[in-house]
Order: sequence, then structure tokens, then C-alpha cells
Amino acid sequence: MAAPVIVEATVKQTATLIFMHGLGDTGHGWSSALAAIRPPFMKVICPTAPTQPVSLNAGFRMPSWFDLKTLDIGGPEDEPGIQSARDSVHGMIQKEISAGIPANRIVLGGFSQGGALALYSALTYDQPLAGVVALSCWLPLHKQFPGAKVNSDDVPIFQAHGDYDPVVPYKFGQLSASLLKSFMKNVTFKTYNGLSHSSSDDEMDDVKDIISKWTQWDSQNMARKAQCCQLS
Repeated sequence: MAAPVIVEATVKQTATLIFMHGLGDTGHGWSSALAAIRPPFMKVICPTAPTQPVSLNAGFRMPSWFDLKTLDIGGPEDEPGIQSARDSVHGMIQKEISAGIPANRIVLGGFSQGGALALYSALTYDQPLAGVVALSCWLPLHKQFPGAKVNSDDVPIFQAHGDYDPVVPYKFGQLSASLLKSFMKNVTFKTYNGLSHSSSDDEMDDVKDIISKWTQWDSQNMARKAQCCQLS
């Protein structure tokens, strides 16, 4: 797998965003946009998926987190590939924890296939995370849930989808959100009117606000504690 694109924090790092791109893209596809909206204390990691044949695209080789056989609800899925990709994401989380960033200061995110992987990886991780940003995507292996969930019910999920998406149907996103809401306590599903299978300035503004909300309080609290220590 290619080395991830890393955007370091501009002040002392106290949080991390790990964001997975969509099918056929690379970590470079999202790094600039995310660098522009992340808080200054947040490091951004944009890994690039391994290049492999994709059944949906007639076996053509491209960066893909796992094989996509179909984008039909209820169609066959690449369970071993999804679980292998999940293990890679868990490894990235663990690396950040080893570097001193607690799990509850780590946000997972992704677009399309990358968003699907972010959702699956977060739900099957054994420590509460700061949250999940899931853009234009779906919950893979959905029939395994809630049984496959090992994370806390309280992990916040922000799911966003354009209602003109011709690639990952809007209805697919809605159904995933409905299922998630049945066993997770903090799920937001936001519709972007007229948006196709892409992002928008409005969506990125919302992602900026939500990431800041999930990670800001601790940062302010730590700053206050540091100030108190300097005063005393």
C-alpha cells in the first residue's frame, strides 16, 4: 500500500482525522480540502487504498479498499476484503494511540467506498472514537448489525448524502442511516439537495463544524488547565 498523505497539526497535536477516499482515488484527492477545514490541533491522515481488480468495473485494477461486486442493496459483498481493510484502519488507529492520541480524540471519515469502510471500522473497533464522518456512502455487511458492533452506542455518526447521487443511491444512504439509528444513539443524516456523487462547499462547512464540535471541548479544557498551571 502507498504511504498515506499526512497533514500535520499546526499547533500541538491533540486529535487525528483518518479519512478514506472513494473508489479509484488516492489520499491526495481529499488531503487539501480536509487540511482547509480541520482544527489547527488535528493531524489529518489520508491513506491510499491498494490497487486491485474491481468486479463492478469489469475487473479493471484501481485503488480500492475492497472488491465491489455490485451497488445493489442486498447484493453480494466482499466480506474478507472488507474485514482486511477494516484491520488496516484499526492498525492506523492503534498507531495514533501509541503516539499519545487517545481513541476518543480520533475521528474516522470517508467518502463513498471509503465512508463505508469508515463506518464498518468504527462500529467494529473496541474503544469509543470521537466520531465518524460518512459521506455519500452505505453500511457494508449491514445484515451483520447490530450483532457485529463492539463499539459504544454513543459514538457520534454524521452521515451526508446528495439526493441526486447516481452512483451510490440516496435511498441506500437513507436505509443505512435508518439501520444505524436503530442501535446507535447519536446518528445525524443530512441531505444535500441537488448534490450528485461528490462533495460541496456546504457539506464541507458542515463537516468542519461537526469535527470541531467533537474535538473542541477537550482542547479548550486543556488550554484552560495549561493557563491555570502557568498562573499558579
